[in-house]
Amino acid sequence: MIYMNKIIAATLLSVLFITQVQGQKKDLNFSQSWGRELSVTNNINQYTGWVDARHYLEKDITNDKIYSVDVKTGERVLYKPAPKSDVVVFVKENDIYIRYGSSEAKKLTDSPHIAEENPTLSPDGSYIAFTRSSDLYSLKIADGSETRYTSDGTDVIYNGWASWVYYEEILGRVTEYKAFWWSPDSKKIAFMRFDDTNVPMFPIYGSTGQHGYVEKTRYPKAGDPNPEVKLGIVQVEGSAVVWADFNPKVDQYFGAPYWSFDSKSIMVQWMNRDQTNLKFYSVNPLDGAKVEFYDEKQDSWINLDHAERITYLADNKHYILKSDRTGWAHYYLYTLDGKLLNPITTGDWQVSSLEYIDERKKVIYFTARKENSATIDLYRIDYNGKNLSRLTFGEYTHEVKMSPDGKYFITSYSNVTTPNKVALVDNKGRIVKELADSKSPNFDQYNIGKTSYFTIKSDDGQFDLPVIVTYPVNFDVDKQYPVIMSIYGGPDAGSVRNTWKGTKNQYWAKEGVIQITCDHRSSGHFGKQGVALMHRNLGNWEMVDYITVAKWLKAKPWVANDKLLITGHSYGGYMTCLALTKGADYFDFGIAGAPVTSWDLYDSHYTERWMDTPKDNPEGYKNGSILSYVDQYKGVLRIMHGDMDDNVHMQNTIQLVDALTDRDVPFELMIYPGSRHGFDRSKSAYDFKERVRFYYQYLLEKPLPEDFK
Repeated sequence: MIYMNKIIAATLLSVLFITQVQGQKKDLNFSQSWGRELSVTNNINQYTGWVDARHYLEKDITNDKIYSVDVKTGERVLYKPAPKSDVVVFVKENDIYIRYGSSEAKKLTDSPHIAEENPTLSPDGSYIAFTRSSDLYSLKIADGSETRYTSDGTDVIYNGWASWVYYEEILGRVTEYKAFWWSPDSKKIAFMRFDDTNVPMFPIYGSTGQHGYVEKTRYPKAGDPNPEVKLGIVQVEGSAVVWADFNPKVDQYFGAPYWSFDSKSIMVQWMNRDQTNLKFYSVNPLDGAKVEFYDEKQDSWINLDHAERITYLADNKHYILKSDRTGWAHYYLYTLDGKLLNPITTGDWQVSSLEYIDERKKVIYFTARKENSATIDLYRIDYNGKNLSRLTFGEYTHEVKMSPDGKYFITSYSNVTTPNKVALVDNKGRIVKELADSKSPNFDQYNIGKTSYFTIKSDDGQFDLPVIVTYPVNFDVDKQYPVIMSIYGGPDAGSVRNTWKGTKNQYWAKEGVIQITCDHRSSGHFGKQGVALMHRNLGNWEMVDYITVAKWLKAKPWVANDKLLITGHSYGGYMTCLALTKGADYFDFGIAGAPVTSWDLYDSHYTERWMDTPKDNPEGYKNGSILSYVDQYKGVLRIMHGDMDDNVHMQNTIQLVDALTDRDVPFELMIYPGSRHGFDRSKSAYDFKERVRFYYQYLLEKPLPEDFK
């Protein structure tokens, strides 16, 4: 039985009180409610980082200039970066250019018909490494001379250029396919070589022109052959490739490598195909010999992180490891040969990121979700795990930027009821100066829907599911309102964060719509132990907990019983489609963007991490497929997909459409030509208007206002 706890009761009393005084306030106009015109908040200066240990950067919104500000005196002077610290390397019309400061850009290559990709400056600023036609090169800036390191690049062999599944899932899209890494001494380059010969090709059909065209991507779906990968090292002045001592024929994955401070070794992350065993190897760049120094196994899976898995210390004796092997993500102190000295952090809470390491005092500064899983704070703790101290304040989510010496930090902080503020704080947690407050002096003059953060008990009573609700303006418990539930739903990818949401929800609050964002037990709020419940079982616990929230809502007298809409994109699109099929007794409408509809249609690395292969887990794949529940479909589902989506292929939507049409049931479909996983800007504008139309037609049952026509 779901019951209203004290927090929720207090929230509703607060909403009722606010309703009594709202009649005396001004309503937001159309532009204000969409955030296009300022109302309850003002723009504030931006604090983008640090010049040095004593000066931070402030971008003034009145003149768009950047200033250097002294933390002690407050003196503010125009910031002029040193030319050598302000170097930009870029590609224009397929050639590489370099620009120092405000000087004119200099062209460094001359191959207009062959594109150079990912030009990357060496740490000493003397060389630029890049790829061209799937081979690895560098050029010496002083004289423009090029060195070519590989010569076997083809349409299936890539040197320093990532295979699709590595780009998407392991190295990350932020790399833009780059798969090479400079050594700190600028004398060596490590790179990955990918052989996609056995990876199945997936055709994506472009519709432009008279005959259209086919875009061919080597895309391994669940259970398919993966690329064969080798790690090579070359000397910058030119040398034969030294290959790390791994067998490329083994079914395995490699994470991004880490160079040691002295450039004498490179750490390689290795993982088995099942993603249950993570090993670290120290590789000698001179002969490729490897030495194992870390071995971790988990029953469910291990995330092959492309950031902050391991942080080497400058003493060249220790490293700090981040691992969730206990069920919660924490930091551990190791010697370089892999000996665990001690856990640095412990407890039923999650660390987020390392912000600063004071090696002299043996202290780390880090962010974590400790006080509340929906907030982030900054902490310090000694290497030995003692003297843990929270440095941020209040019930806020903090985003921090620490000074280079760790003595100060700037925090941008907010919660659902407090607009963003900025403060300068010292490393003892004392506020030195409040720098900015975006709350408008007219904040209390406006009539806005209240936003609240609270939790709802899971059906089995084991979890407090976090939710954020924005209530309608002039909320009345004696009225009934439609609901929009916005979700994502992926493993360890929660949406609920206790931060200021701006006025983006206020248009629908004014129109009398309840808006809710919620997370399930495997969203990351409950550590790896919660996420691991999804193992071999995608779609189960997410739906169980979203249904719990749906039942909680529909038990309220102020919620319209037949007007609960759920919406999400990608994994959220998957969950939306599942809600209108498997969960159709609880959800009435859905808007799904680019949904996965059956997990055997998605890529190997992501899918198998949670589900194993289709051969090893046939029941899990069947139970997690939307296609298994189309007979239960009811309500109205709107599906959108880009026809050039190289991530979640439109094949997913086509197979669902085929199943729905076979059953002669009503639904809406929109294909966005030329769009990838995220819709093109022009298509996004159209999609927004169609979403608005859908809300008015089905939730509000009113004509579309003139403002949207």
